[in-house]
Amino acid sequence: MTNESSLVVFSGGQDSTTCLFWAKREFKEVHALSFRYGQKHEKEVELARAIADKADVSFTTMDLPLIGTLGHNALTDTSMPMDEQIPDGEVCPNTFVPGRNLFFLSVAAVWARERGIRHIVTGVSQTDYSGYPDCRDSFIKSLNVTLNLAMDYQFVLHTPLMWLDKAQTWALADELGVLDLVRRDTMTCYNGIPGDGCGHCPACRLRREGLEKYLSMKN
Repeated sequence: MTNESSLVVFSGGQDSTTCLFWAKREFKEVHALSFRYGQKHEKEVELARAIADKADVSFTTMDLPLIGTLGHNALTDTSMPMDEQIPDGEVCPNTFVPGRNLFFLSVAAVWARERGIRHIVTGVSQTDYSGYPDCRDSFIKSLNVTLNLAMDYQFVLHTPLMWLDKAQTWALADELGVLDLVRRDTMTCYNGIPGDGCGHCPACRLRREGLEKYLSMKN
């Protein structure tokens, strides 16, 4: 893989940033692709651009506003209160954006094919996936086959975080030499606060608990 190019689906959050630097270690050339899809905090795209600049990788943004209008969810609808946990009787919290990873990876595959890139990296994880169905390993494997058939092209979807919990993701960032950068410069917070975030939304709690676990293990 070290002699090939790759494309990272890149949000500027903890997971995709860790994947960006993982890709830099594994591939000869790395490109980053971010999306504006009507998310409340488009600030994440500018943070992603800044991180890509620090990583010295090419950065592209695409506008996909349709995604934000198709479903009713707390990440694109400013009037909807955010679920702090999965409600009783529901499969996933209302921060789930239906079809998001399906759309992102499909568009990324077309973008990659046009540039002769077959390796696509995404930061989804089944271990810490908050009930989101499009973060599961079965979905990624199924989509990989579908994309290959749809475009008659041999893509490889890489998910380096698939079986890692958040503590192990922090460990990987540390191994890659970017733990401080991930902690300081990324935005995982559902309330749009960079770094350690608001501290109380589900994404911030998961991130903080993972960091505390990793640091306690390291010390």
